[in-house]
Amino acid sequence: MRPKPTTSANDTILLSHGGGGLLTRRLVKDLIVRQLGNSILNELDDGAPLKIKEKDAVFTTDSYVVRPIVFPGGDIGRLAVCGTINDLVMMGAAPRFLSLGLILEEGLPMADLERALASMRAALRGCGAKVVTGDTKVVERGMGFGMFINTAGVGFRVRGADTRVANASPGDAVIVTGPIGDHGAAVMSCRAGISLRSELKSDVAPLWGMLAPVLRCGPRIHCLRDPTRGGLAAALNDIAEASGTGIRIVESAIPVRKEVRGVCSLLGLDPLNLACEGRAVVICPRRASGAILQRIRSHPIGRQAKVIGRVCKGHPGMVILETAFGGERIIEIPTGEDLPRIC
Repeated sequence: MRPKPTTSANDTILLSHGGGGLLTRRLVKDLIVRQLGNSILNELDDGAPLKIKEKDAVFTTDSYVVRPIVFPGGDIGRLAVCGTINDLVMMGAAPRFLSLGLILEEGLPMADLERALASMRAALRGCGAKVVTGDTKVVERGMGFGMFINTAGVGFRVRGADTRVANASPGDAVIVTGPIGDHGAAVMSCRAGISLRSELKSDVAPLWGMLAPVLRCGPRIHCLRDPTRGGLAAALNDIAEASGTGIRIVESAIPVRKEVRGVCSLLGLDPLNLACEGRAVVICPRRASGAILQRIRSHPIGRQAKVIGRVCKGHPGMVILETAFGGERIIEIPTGEDLPRIC
């Protein structure tokens, strides 16, 4: 059952909420623990004692500075939890334990924090993971863009899974699990100074439910990568460089929503460079691609998955796009961010 709100519309974050005193305790117990509480977190010790029998552990960490902190399809809380869960999944690991570091700005509406925490709880549901430890700091007004979040995660690799990007082999198929660029375009559409009318929403979502059946039951995946910062272009270049192979993708096969194309046309951007937060690049043996595609498409967020290209021996370390006009061009890794603070 969803916890009832504990804050009023006029409540805001004060500097004293980060001072370690009574207000800090109330913030932690009445809001954070109330939303995310479990038998480990509820102890509120300086760390989380974990009983771990599994030996093949994966550990990851990331920080989230998206602006605005609420955007079409999600918010910074959902983004932080999904981002860390997905990093574990890309390593073939089932997510288990997360830490949560909150850096809050003085004056942040309590309702915004409560919404972020509720989004975290919703994203964790069904993934088998829980927040078990964390920390809260408050910075002066004007120094924090509302809220920054750091999350770290521990997961345990599925038996036999080895999904490192260096594993791509010539002849492998390249699958993308859904339309690209939704997150980047959705955040851009609601940024200050950008006015767009669209139903477009961020794709931010946890990927464990979609990929767990493939990781656990096969066929074997060679490597996984989530196209976050730098988008599909950066993800494919990472795979090509690490594996010493070439990658060829077909422009007409890449799923891109018309709304994303519209945003990119208006702003002079390339959909291949836009961040995704609920998609994965799957590299697998070509003969297994049909079975893997079927498993992915059986999950709601994977219904538009497609084979978009192949891994090859030629042009090692490079990504080549076969254009809709019959030509070719090199897809280079982006030199920077098209728009800052989108993840």
